[in-house]
Amino acid sequence: MRRILIVGSAGAGKSTLAREVAGRLDLPLVHLDRHYWRPGWIPADDADFRTQVAALAARPSWVMDGNYASTLDLRLPRADLLVLCDPSRLVCLARVLRRRWVHRATSRPDLPAGCPEQIDLGFLRYVWRYPARSRPRILAALAAAGTRPAFRRLRTPAETRAFLATLPVEPPAG
Repeated sequence: MRRILIVGSAGAGKSTLAREVAGRLDLPLVHLDRHYWRPGWIPADDADFRTQVAALAARPSWVMDGNYASTLDLRLPRADLLVLCDPSRLVCLARVLRRRWVHRATSRPDLPAGCPEQIDLGFLRYVWRYPARSRPRILAALAAAGTRPAFRRLRTPAETRAFLATLPVEPPAG
């Protein structure tokens, strides 16, 4: 496995899992939020973002976290493994609220500078609606992909621990 794509709802644990997997496998880590957002939560231009994601996906190895359904067609054919972090919506909401509290005075490491953690009603609705709206789009994109990567769906902390147990604890030498 040289290219691992990690997707899921906000608060699902994508970035945390991506950091752990990248460290264990000694692979470059790509947080798509760092490439999409500009200071002040200004989104990247769609065409520029697609170009950037295409270049990132073309690299020989990576662990990439982020949904961005508009770029799945660029990432899925290159991925060796797609991991869907899929805890319940209540777990995701609780984690989002906890994350906001923890990062109230600092920036998260998976976000660019100038994008302080924030929560509004629209964001909470997105998290709540993720299972009905966004997850089906990801699964449909996977089903439609010409070259399908291996697929893992992680719903619980136990499933995540079991997945991580299949990976080396120490980075490979070399």
